[in-house]
Amino acid sequence: METLGPGHLLAFNAALLVAVLGPGPAFVLCVQASLRGGRREGVLTGAGLAVMAGLWTLAALLGLETLFTVVPAAYTALKIGGALLILGYAVHTWRSACLPVDATPPVSSRRAFLRGVALNLGNPKSILFSAGVLLVIFPPVLSNLEMAVITANHIALELVVYTLLATLLSRPAVQTRYLTWKPMISRATALVLGALGLRLLVSQ
Repeated sequence: METLGPGHLLAFNAALLVAVLGPGPAFVLCVQASLRGGRREGVLTGAGLAVMAGLWTLAALLGLETLFTVVPAAYTALKIGGALLILGYAVHTWRSACLPVDATPPVSSRRAFLRGVALNLGNPKSILFSAGVLLVIFPPVLSNLEMAVITANHIALELVVYTLLATLLSRPAVQTRYLTWKPMISRATALVLGALGLRLLVSQ
C-alpha cells in the first residue's frame, strides 16, 4: 500500500500555492484587508482563511477515507466532480482577470480574523476543491497521523503565504505593481488550474 511521502507533500504544496496565490475570493479578501488596514489586518485575515481552509482539507480527508471504503465507485464520481469544479474555477479566474479589487470598509483585528474564517466557512466549494486536489496527489487511504500532517502542512503554508502577502502589500510600490500585473497573474493561474483539472479527468 502506498504511504505518504515527501514527494506527495511537495506536489500538494505546489498545487496549494497556485490555488492560494490565484486571485480567488480568499486571495482577494486578504489583498483588500492589506491594502485597507495594513500588514496587521492582512495577516489576521489570512490566519482566519488558513485555519478554515485547513479544516476543510481535514474534513475532505476524513470523508474521503470513509466514503472510498464503503462505496469505491464514489472515488470516480468525486474525481469527476472535483475536476469540473477546478475547471470552472479556472474559467472564472480567467474571466475576472481584468476586474478591479473592490474597496471595503475597515474592520477591527478580531473581526479581520473572523472574516477570514467566515469566508472559507461559508464557501462549501472549498472542500470539493480540496478533495479534487487530494485525489490527484495523495494515496486513497491515509492514516490519522498522515492526515494530521497534511492538515498542519496546509495551515502552515497558507499562514506563511498570507503573512508574506500582507507584508508586501503594506508597501506602496508593491501595491501599485500588483494592480498593474493582476490581469497577467490571474490568467497564468487560470491556465495552471485548467491543466490540473484536465489531469484529474484523464487520470486512472
